[in-house]
Parts: sequence; C-alpha cells; structure tokens
Amino acid sequence: MSSEPPAENGGEPPSTATFRSLKEFRSAGRGFWADVAESDWNDWHWQLKNRITSLERLQRLMPTLTPEEIAGTQLANKKLAMAITPYFFNLIDAAVEHCPIRRQVIPRIEETHTASWEMSDPCGEDSHSPVPGLVHRYPDRVLFLVTDRCAAYCRYCTRSRLVSNASGYDFHPEFDRQIDYIRQHPEIRDVLLSGGDPLLFNDERLENLLSRLRAIPHVEFLRIGTRIPIFLPQRITPELCAMLKQFHPLFLSIHTNHPRELTTEVRAALGRLADAGIPLGNQSVLLKHVNDDAEVMKALTHKLLMCRVKPYYIYQCDLIAGSAHLRASVRKGIEIMQALRGHTTGYAVPQFVIDAPGGGGKVPVNPEYVLSHNADRVVIRNFEGKIFEYIEAAGSPPIYKPSENFPVPEWV
Repeated sequence: MSSEPPAENGGEPPSTATFRSLKEFRSAGRGFWADVAESDWNDWHWQLKNRITSLERLQRLMPTLTPEEIAGTQLANKKLAMAITPYFFNLIDAAVEHCPIRRQVIPRIEETHTASWEMSDPCGEDSHSPVPGLVHRYPDRVLFLVTDRCAAYCRYCTRSRLVSNASGYDFHPEFDRQIDYIRQHPEIRDVLLSGGDPLLFNDERLENLLSRLRAIPHVEFLRIGTRIPIFLPQRITPELCAMLKQFHPLFLSIHTNHPRELTTEVRAALGRLADAGIPLGNQSVLLKHVNDDAEVMKALTHKLLMCRVKPYYIYQCDLIAGSAHLRASVRKGIEIMQALRGHTTGYAVPQFVIDAPGGGGKVPVNPEYVLSHNADRVVIRNFEGKIFEYIEAAGSPPIYKPSENFPVPEWV
C-alpha cells in the first residue's frame, strides 16, 4: 500500500495482483495483545473494556501519529469521542497516513473546520421526530434509535451530534413512548433499530425490545442497522444468533467501507448470522482516500457476496459538520457505479444515493442510461456505450380484472 494519497481522478488502476490481494481474507491478528488470553481476546466485553479512547494510549500504540491526528484527538471529546476496539485497531497500517482504516476512526484536526453548508443534523432527523428517539420520515417505516453508544466511532458519523454524547446532546430514548407511537400508527409496517449500535445491548435487553415490537400486529418487518460485526465480531455469538432467529422476518444491515475490514473473523461472524436465516445487506459511505476507487469498491462488493452479504447502498457522505476532508465528489460516485454496472455481477452492484440535505430522504443517483424518451420509444445506452432503441408499449388499462369472489387461499 502506497503512503501517497490516491490521485483525484483515481490514478492508475491497480494491477491484477493488487486486486487479488484486496479480495483475500486475512485475520486481524493479535498485534500488541499477543499475550492476552484467547478467552479474553474473544470476549466482546473484554474488547469493549480495552478500547483505545485516549491520546496517551493511542500514541503509545501508534507513535507515527501526525500533528493533525494528535490535534484532532485532543479535541475529539468536544464533538465525537474516539473509541477503537483492539481487534479493529489491528487493521490500521501505522506506517501509512492515508491508510483507509486509519482515516475512518482516528480523529483529525480537520473535523473542527466547518463550512457554511454543513449541518449538525444533515438528514433532518430531529425535525421528523414525533417522540424522542423515533424518526418518522417515510410513510410506512420508522427509525427507532436505541442508544448513543457504538463499539467504535466513525469520524464521518451522520449522528455525531448524538452519538457518544461528546457534544452534550443528552440523548435519552423513551422506549415506552416510541413503542406506543408505533402501536398507534397502523401505517408503520417496518421498524429499523439503530443508534448508536443496537447490538451493544446484551441478549436479554435486545430480546425484550424485539419482542415488544414483534407483538404489534401491523409491524411486518424488523431491521437492525449495525457495525458491530465489523468493529467487534466477537459479539456475534451463537447465542445472539439463536435469539435473533426468533424474530423473522428480521434483516440486518451492516456497514463496511473497505475490503480490508472483511477479515476471516468478520466472515465467520457474518456466516453465523446467515446460518440463522438473517438476510444481510451492506451500506457503504463513499469516502475520500478510503473507497473512492472503482477497483477498491469492486473488491469490497465481491468480498461481501462471498460473506453472503448483498451490497445494498453506497451513500454520498452527508454534509455533516467537519467532514469535508472525508467527502469524495458525487461525480466520483457516478464513475464508480458506471465501472460496476455491466462489468461485474448484478448482485454486486449497490444503489448510489444521496440523503437529500435537510430531511428530503434518499435520492438514487445513477449514470445516464436513458438518453431520450417519448411516447413512441426509449433511446438507451448500455455499459459499453452502445446505443439501442426500445419501442414503447402503448398505454392502456389492464384487460384482466379479478372477480369480486376470487378465492383467497389460506396459509397453512
């Protein structure tokens, strides 16, 4: 891995050997914790207890910190706390300033630089919150915030106003009020648990919350948004998977940005979830010098499929205050999508979206494949740039209408 940041235009494409290397599954190893007992290392409580949370400890483990990182870490607790699990810390290349893992979790002074168009709540969640901890922005689904804590803190976090409570947001979810709101709104069929990270709850507390939601008749679909399998794969125990299995249909959205994050430990953890029948999807954030490269993103999506995870979304980085140094351009995101569509398996192609600033919701952003469209025909181009015409179907009402006494079979 080069110590130089990638060129703005993506630079030269990696060699075949480099691409193969990106796709390899490797263990995170034990690093500085080689003498720790195996039972402790594989205990998620031990991992949380021994997170790197101070500049002093970070400097001892990583004496190559830059002045920008030192200054950023000194100020981190005024905006978004720093915390890195020992397991995830082992993925950082201490010799490379622009290591894609390092950029995601080690604070930099640039986080204090704020432009006039940046926001503390770029998705407008607070303005769509009918009760504390619940966001009802889309018609048939809600975001259920359960905690302000994570195993580690991403420096581009959309909820940095809330997560870790470094800025004094003083987040206190009220589960009774949140659940009562859902119960009183029958249009809500989909509940997404997020935060913070719901999988930081112990099994009993999480089971109680899922049970209460599953008991609401009109809630058809439960989801959990988590980065725990990536930051803390030790948490994905057989007992947790057996508990989650009770609540199908239950989907789990993980968050992975770079192929290096998909280790042998993560692959095993995701396998346990998949074996429990839990459909898995991945959400990535497009980040400068992390994954703003078509070959890196392709390697990531290939590895995700090998872990039985469907690449779901690539998010344009939200306009969160202090994130300019991490934001890649929308143009780069469109270039990556164009390099994926048609050039690799359809299952490996996620949807690129912008969460419209201020609470407008997710807006798909795609390369231009429809060149023109009128009442007679659609002119389209394919992934190779070739042009085709498709004759448009005439608009007409459906011929078939179901009978009023059409029998409805009973499910058994």
